[in-house]
Amino acid sequence: MTVKSYKDLGVWQKAMDMVVMCYRATKNFPKNEVYGLAGQLQRAAVSVPANIAEGRERKHSKEFLQHLSIAYSSGRVGNSYSNSSKIELY
Repeated sequence: MTVKSYKDLGVWQKAMDMVVMCYRATKNFPKNEVYGLAGQLQRAAVSVPANIAEGRERKHSKEFLQHLSIAYSSGRVGNSYSNSSKIELY
């Protein structure tokens, strides 16, 4: 399969699925978390496919790899927020 666009990348498609899941999961967070934890999780999730897309459109593979690294880090940040056992939502 020829990759003509970042949209053809399986990793970008899975990252977009993650964005949808994140927004669904944060939809029912308390109102006081709209700009707090929910917003942080959403921004981290959106950053992943955005960085994959930006990197894919760069001219050099080194730049693409750098953007993949940033996307990975964004995913880890979101993961750390979502797995925090010290945060209670009420």
